[in-house]
Amino acid sequence: MGFLYRKLVRQLLFRLNPETAHDAVIRTARAAQRLPPAASLARLLTRSKDIPVEAAGLRFRNPVGLAAGFDKNCEAARFLAGLGFGFLELGTVTLRPQPGNPKPRLFRLREDRGIINRMGFNNVGAWQAARSLEKLLPLPVPVGISVGKNADCSLEEAPRNYLEALKVMYEFGDYFAVNISSPNTLQLRSLHGRDRLRRLVEPMLDFAAGTKKARPFFVKIAPDLEEADLEAAASLAVEKGFGLIATNTTVSRESVPAYWRSYEGGLSGRPLRELSNSVLARTAALVKGRVPLIGSGGVTDGPSALEKLRLGADLVQVYSGLIYEGPFLVREILEHLHRQGFRGSAGRRG
Repeated sequence: MGFLYRKLVRQLLFRLNPETAHDAVIRTARAAQRLPPAASLARLLTRSKDIPVEAAGLRFRNPVGLAAGFDKNCEAARFLAGLGFGFLELGTVTLRPQPGNPKPRLFRLREDRGIINRMGFNNVGAWQAARSLEKLLPLPVPVGISVGKNADCSLEEAPRNYLEALKVMYEFGDYFAVNISSPNTLQLRSLHGRDRLRRLVEPMLDFAAGTKKARPFFVKIAPDLEEADLEAAASLAVEKGFGLIATNTTVSRESVPAYWRSYEGGLSGRPLRELSNSVLARTAALVKGRVPLIGSGGVTDGPSALEKLRLGADLVQVYSGLIYEGPFLVREILEHLHRQGFRGSAGRRG
């Protein structure tokens, strides 16, 4: 079935502007989730044997999740949950709606199986996203919600901006991802600094601790960090008990042809794999198993997913790989994990 996607459906989608194609996929998924036969067929075609994993106090039917950025507005989650994922990460959602950066802002690097995006957290805002998600819950898999900063919010006001977005979305997420690593919002990555990161996450952790059910948190880090900032993020994660997602997209162009080096934005997909894996391995060495890790960046097939799990990730996420390989990617990854003897939470230590 994956072969049919790559030879037929992908060819049709790739004739469209990348953002137009993505919007068409989301609209189709949103419509399909209202049709029980369509949703049932998708579940049947993508079904695979479970590989249960426990991480961050949550149980996942398998370790392969959808990365943030695919369903920014939390509108197609019911259909996406039927594609074999072990979990979904929705968003990134900001407190107030915003249009994002000017178009064009999404580019395919076909030969390299990569994507460059400079979307800029375009989304309908937390209130509308919450209303959409409320209609779709409950789902059969854990739901993570990525929260970010509005572009017109200063760094000094960022902690309040994130906290207010979190409060709106809180009852709908099983975990929350704090996105401080997109390269497409001005100065966002400076929130990696030790003092700024502490000032950002502590109010959110305090809020969660005061609720009836404290949800786990992850901070999504950049692959381009200086070693001191990576060490600071890992140290604070261990101190405060939140997980880390390694990594977001990169501003580096060393792994792609010179033609693409003038294109601003974050690079993802296969060209990110080596850099992301390096950061994941260093992060795992720093936290020493004391906090959960999600590996993201360059997962395009079974071997690249297994590689991250063996480097220390408890879970992995896909996005660009889904664009190139299609909706059967998760099943293909899980089949590879089974063939290689991966056994869930203990598998990466074997």
